[in-house]
Amino acid sequence: MHSLGKLKSWIRITLFIVFVILTLSPVIDWSFSWVLLAALLFMFALKGTIDLIRRKANASTPKRSFRVLKIIITAVALLIALIPPILFPQYRAPEVTGEYEVRTAVYTYTDPNRIEEFTYTGDNRFVNVEFWYPGNAGGTYPLVVFSHGAFGIRESNNSTFTELASHGYVVVSIDHPYHSFYTQSVDGKITMINADYLREFNDSNKDGIYTMEELYGFTQKWMKLRTGDMNLVIDTILEKAVSDQDPVYRLIDTEQIGVFGHSMGGAASVALGRERGDVDAVVNLDAPFFSELVYDPEIKDLAAKNEPYHVPLLNIYTDDVWRQLGKNSAYAANKTDNPNFMDAYAVHFQGAKHLSLTDLPLFSPILANKLQRGQADIDKYYCIETMNALILKFFDYTLKDTGRFEPQAVY
Repeated sequence: MHSLGKLKSWIRITLFIVFVILTLSPVIDWSFSWVLLAALLFMFALKGTIDLIRRKANASTPKRSFRVLKIIITAVALLIALIPPILFPQYRAPEVTGEYEVRTAVYTYTDPNRIEEFTYTGDNRFVNVEFWYPGNAGGTYPLVVFSHGAFGIRESNNSTFTELASHGYVVVSIDHPYHSFYTQSVDGKITMINADYLREFNDSNKDGIYTMEELYGFTQKWMKLRTGDMNLVIDTILEKAVSDQDPVYRLIDTEQIGVFGHSMGGAASVALGRERGDVDAVVNLDAPFFSELVYDPEIKDLAAKNEPYHVPLLNIYTDDVWRQLGKNSAYAANKTDNPNFMDAYAVHFQGAKHLSLTDLPLFSPILANKLQRGQADIDKYYCIETMNALILKFFDYTLKDTGRFEPQAVY
């Protein structure tokens, strides 16, 4: 083998060995994003090893065109393998301050009273849920239910769920099938977002495509599906807390229930606080109060209902929504001077964008910036950790009757 060929072979082998060492050290935190690169480096090392063993001293030199093609293929393969770690880089998990070890569990619930509207098979509606709960604890703890955004996933606020569970809460996050980007049932079935719903939602945010009355119809339809899912989950959990021996359900204090959500999930949480008498606290993350609006045919616009809201409510807003509170009719009920929400708390995270109130900017800054059309002007760790602390203090105050809750108006 020519000396240059030997050098190339040793370089291939060395690169793979270095990658393995870095993976075993604190430098690389192994995750799915490294799989393609690991496989590619392994193949390079395997080829280098085989070439060294064969010792092709008299091997002919390949044509220049073949060498160029080989370089191009290698470069393209490396680029593809590097996309996942670039798109999903390593990040520091937000601080968890509670004393309890946090465990998780996943379940699928089927609704016997609703037929799935996104399919034509006549199957009943189902939802997938994930629990975050204190695993090294005795006694019972408040139940907190989360609903994700327009096409989010149940893990969208994993850091918030973990922080709450570490302080003695049983948190359950719902995947709303066909509204979530994807969801996986306990039997392994994958359900992707519905294309018609995705198009409907995207078009509803463009001027002139729909009338205000049509837009109002869409929001009420979305709320009905979301609150139906949340009702199914809460009712199922309350039933199982009495009859099921699963340790997750045995931890739940059925007398203390909170709901919260991001974007459309926040709107659904506000709606559920209106619908159910057993919801004791609501947190809304950057959502319009769709359930608090009525369509006025005389002015052909939306107006706020005139009904006081009695459930304790914390609203956390980013710049994206805060700027719209005074001018956008879709946010007519959110206005801070709305007398129906006199006792609600309103907090503004200055410099934050809509997705800053999820974990997405942590594990994929590029994707977050693309989806929200720009980078937030706030430290992402300060934003998510401060938000998590606020939600914890609010639920402590409303569900556990401990501490005081006096948030700043601006963070």
